[in-house]
Amino acid sequence: MNYILTDGPRRTALLPFTFTRPVAEIRIGILTIREKWERYLKAETSFKTEGYLSEKYPTVSASENTVIDSSVVPNQELADWVLSLQPGEAIEFNDRIIAYGTKGTDLEPDFSNYSVKVFTGHLLTVDNTWDIFSKNGEALQADFDLITAGRKSAEISDTNKLIAPENIFMEEGAIVEHSILNASKGPIYIGKNAEIWEGSLVRGGFALCDNAIVKMGAKIYGPTTVGPHGKVCGEINNSVIFGYSSKGHEGYLGNAVLGEWCNIGADSNNSNLKNNYAKVRIWNYATEKFDHTGLQFCGLMMGDHSKTAINTMFNTGTVIGVNSNIYVPGFPRNFIPSFSWGGASGFSTYMPKKAFEAAKVMMARRGKEFDDVEARILEHIFELTQKWRNY
Repeated sequence: MNYILTDGPRRTALLPFTFTRPVAEIRIGILTIREKWERYLKAETSFKTEGYLSEKYPTVSASENTVIDSSVVPNQELADWVLSLQPGEAIEFNDRIIAYGTKGTDLEPDFSNYSVKVFTGHLLTVDNTWDIFSKNGEALQADFDLITAGRKSAEISDTNKLIAPENIFMEEGAIVEHSILNASKGPIYIGKNAEIWEGSLVRGGFALCDNAIVKMGAKIYGPTTVGPHGKVCGEINNSVIFGYSSKGHEGYLGNAVLGEWCNIGADSNNSNLKNNYAKVRIWNYATEKFDHTGLQFCGLMMGDHSKTAINTMFNTGTVIGVNSNIYVPGFPRNFIPSFSWGGASGFSTYMPKKAFEAAKVMMARRGKEFDDVEARILEHIFELTQKWRNY
């Protein structure tokens, strides 16, 4: 069967992260949602996403397809249901269709003629940006169990202090020295060629993905994920950092999500708790207003290619779009549109030409090319987000 991961109805609520990727490429736990589905289905997948993203993330359609809502995180029970789907059948969960088998090449069929089965088991769904960190612990444990089942961890150096070592798994090529790893409250996964440098304190759940680095003296509280080629230091609590992003110096990051190619300057901090202990409201692109999260702890949401200068400070529940550059002393406002340049004293437009020059240099340092496809995606986002840049 040909499997297609569709953005589904939650894509807008997952901006700014879905400005630059399909919903399926969101990382939660250890793996992206796509990687989870491909492991459970034992098959490759493609995407049904926004037109401007389709050049990078194309749809591969066949005479018959199974289409899956990417905001749903798979487990074995759901995967078994999906594997058994026939053309003209659909799976419903919480009053929405989450998977269906097409009767032909039409990827948006009329479900009135479908046989609908209601899934009543437990499912993890990513409906809002804050779900990425607040549900990260459950996703991390599930991924850890999936990835490590029947496997043996690489040997961990005896220079380290390990607590609950049965919950620690290290891939080949990873290096950890003179650190404390406490997996009593959640698993610790260390990916291929990842490194934890001397003097680091790690409390699980924690995922350090392939080729990522924890620098000396870091203090990490779970559940936290650092994506491939990420680099972190300082104090981090319950955060998800997508691939190729850096928080390489002292400073606090808590209850936060960073996209790809972000950089947090030295001694930058975010607040994750209001002074009056009230529940946090945060900008929601779907409603175009500040919505209640229901959470007492909620920090920073930062889209791809955004950066901060040293000593940058963020209020509780701050949302930053794509390709923004924040500096200047003081607290900037808690919604910063894409392609913004400035800080507490005001913003101007960060023009694409200048933004692309920085992106080319940053990506080249990691052996990646900023190509015309990336440029076209970001140019479209620049136009798409113009309405919010009313400085």
